[in-house]
Amino acid sequence: MKILAIETSCDETAVSIVEAGGGIGNIRFSVLGNALLSQVPLHKEYGGVFPALAKREHAKNLVPIMVQALSEANLYLHGKDESLTKEKVEHLKTLLEREPELFVMLIAFFSSVQKPDVDALAVTVGPGLEPALWVGINFAKALAYVWDLPLVPINHMEGHIISALLPPLEHSHILENVRMSEMQRVAFPVLALLISGGHTELVLMKEWGQYEIVGETKDDAVGEAFDKVARMMGLQYPGGPEISKLAQQAREENLDQPFSLPRPMHNSPDFDFSFSGLKTAVLYLIREKEELSETDKKQLAREFEDAAADVLVRKTLRVLDQYGAQTLIVGGGVSANKHIQFQLETEVRNENPDTKIFIPPLSLTGDNAIMIAAAAYLHTLLKKPLPDPKDIKAVGNLNLE
Repeated sequence: MKILAIETSCDETAVSIVEAGGGIGNIRFSVLGNALLSQVPLHKEYGGVFPALAKREHAKNLVPIMVQALSEANLYLHGKDESLTKEKVEHLKTLLEREPELFVMLIAFFSSVQKPDVDALAVTVGPGLEPALWVGINFAKALAYVWDLPLVPINHMEGHIISALLPPLEHSHILENVRMSEMQRVAFPVLALLISGGHTELVLMKEWGQYEIVGETKDDAVGEAFDKVARMMGLQYPGGPEISKLAQQAREENLDQPFSLPRPMHNSPDFDFSFSGLKTAVLYLIREKEELSETDKKQLAREFEDAAADVLVRKTLRVLDQYGAQTLIVGGGVSANKHIQFQLETEVRNENPDTKIFIPPLSLTGDNAIMIAAAAYLHTLLKKPLPDPKDIKAVGNLNLE
């Protein structure tokens, strides 16, 4: 089964074409085409993602990105799509009335390219920035309408869970050389720690496709806290990698630690998180110092990263014990943080040696369409009913449950 997937939840425009096979327990994937364009350089001057700009860039880039993915998959076939009638053109004009540039580009695309050999489409419907999500959804609806293909709506966070179970997936321009890679097998119950710029959640999964949120942040997500602290310290966006770089330098230089930050909700009886107080404590420290030296920045970055990691690890270990989880999945953009990875792997090995831990390869930690395609195939295997495409909507705060 070939799935063309679209991801536009934030500031990455991504299209992937994945071939999937097998059943539950032996799911196999290969990436036929994959294209991703990050908008980070454009958003740096705002110190974060500017929604209107993200929406505009998605509309401008979706067709070229799809062409790149189709070309990699050898599925870009020149020739007019004969199914593009005047009636369909009028429908697309209405569907894309808020993205007129995308409408023009799509009509030109359909006028010169034949329908590719794919079996289904998938698109992220939330959570994320609603203006950005709507561009991807309307684009997917347009493709589904013209090509007469089923459209699978996917929760972005479910994609992050699946991404941790995917091996590094190589793709080839020559289809005959593409090898199928098997998804990691897991023992249930599964606990997923989802950490990103918008989310910090502990999700329990007792079987495929069923999710229970047992802990979540009460305020800032951990990735958001990293970025805000970096901004306070005068570091460039995105701040998370900059904090981690300085923290690692402090460890390598064996700097002493003059700063002490709180571990919010570290000992609370529930499994929830709070990073707002930690962020505020950093602000007070910076105000006290008035001006941070380069050494101060390294020491403060290390203490902040240590504090965030301590809270994440402690809560995760408690949930593993509470529910007897056999598998721990870590997903989301912050799962790329090497220190958090190390602390989780070390503590889980020490306290829960029978628990297997899965962290996505670096290329899949951020937003991508490969994970959306993989989640869509799982939906197909679980025989989840598909909504009418016209009923698919963007939901910025979409809940995984």
